[in-house]
Amino acid sequence: MHITTIGLDLAKHVFQVHGVDNNGAVVIRRRLRRVEVIKFFSSLPPCLVGMEACSTAHHWARGLISLGHDVRLIPPTYVKPYVKRGKNDAADAEAICEAVTRPTMRFVPVKSAEQQSVLVLHRTRDLLIRQRTMLANSLRAHCAEFGIVVAQGMAKLAELIARIADEGDTRIPPLARGCLLVLSQQLQELQLKVGEIERALHCWHRSNETSLRLETIPGIGPITASALAATVTDPTLFRSGRHLAAWLGLVPRQNSSGGKERLGGISKQGDRYIRRLLISGAHAVLQYLKRGQARPGSAWATGLLQRRPFKLVAVALANKTARIAWAVLARGVHIDQRPGAARPKPQAPGQAWVGGAEEVMTNGRTEIGKIR
Repeated sequence: MHITTIGLDLAKHVFQVHGVDNNGAVVIRRRLRRVEVIKFFSSLPPCLVGMEACSTAHHWARGLISLGHDVRLIPPTYVKPYVKRGKNDAADAEAICEAVTRPTMRFVPVKSAEQQSVLVLHRTRDLLIRQRTMLANSLRAHCAEFGIVVAQGMAKLAELIARIADEGDTRIPPLARGCLLVLSQQLQELQLKVGEIERALHCWHRSNETSLRLETIPGIGPITASALAATVTDPTLFRSGRHLAAWLGLVPRQNSSGGKERLGGISKQGDRYIRRLLISGAHAVLQYLKRGQARPGSAWATGLLQRRPFKLVAVALANKTARIAWAVLARGVHIDQRPGAARPKPQAPGQAWVGGAEEVMTNGRTEIGKIR
């Protein structure tokens, strides 16, 4: 029995293995308990192993790579067309085994434990911020029932919390005050936890050269830079900046047929978290422009603001920012944001510089007219 390719269907406890030889003949079909997986693959010669890029996939990929196997992760949506009939573990493993051998198949790069740790920080921060927003909205709504209203914004919540804690304010009945104090305490604790996570992200950002280079792009700060650096592990998988923008769902959605091109709004596919960060950064850049505070590379966006809606321009600017991020990742360049900056010599072997943000921001075409 000589196995060359294996499709491994992941699960919590019972894993399904489907193996074929050089001729594509099935040589093994079996189930494995979780504790048997490493032992089974340790007894095999190095082979090609395909898995769906789902929960725990990166953990198992790192373990099998350490045993000498060639592990490739496939997006689950790309595996589905190879499922012939029905839905069970054996059919899924067979479909994975078939999909991993396709020459045009796209794969997900295996993340290291450090990269996944950074993404855990991001996901935790995002979750805590959502919970903080829920608590803040709950406090505002409950207090409004008693005629206590403060201005919008998280900074104004301190005034609201102070009014809740003031027992001399008779507008809040004692029965309701106890619950509101619990919500206030939870909100303050969440605020502290979010601050701790952000400090940890800033610390990692300062120690990572790729993240520091991404921060030189207008509209990208430490949070977005660290998320991009931890998520886009291999920029060479994208042939151009447009492919990265398309992967993030920042390009027009196509519904073309019969030679007639039909383009709609952005596809909104890919990583929603990074897409949201890029659009938020674009909003910040455009707010500077609306105040008359020009930034390097802002001539294109300023002209677009004069004839397009604000939110559309923000998405278009996020698209362009994603393309610049690909250039920074793939070519190892820095963005010098000083107006009219000259091209300094690379400060390290293999390190390049771009003369200024204006040059990069106006490089290439963006399908602005096709985004609506």
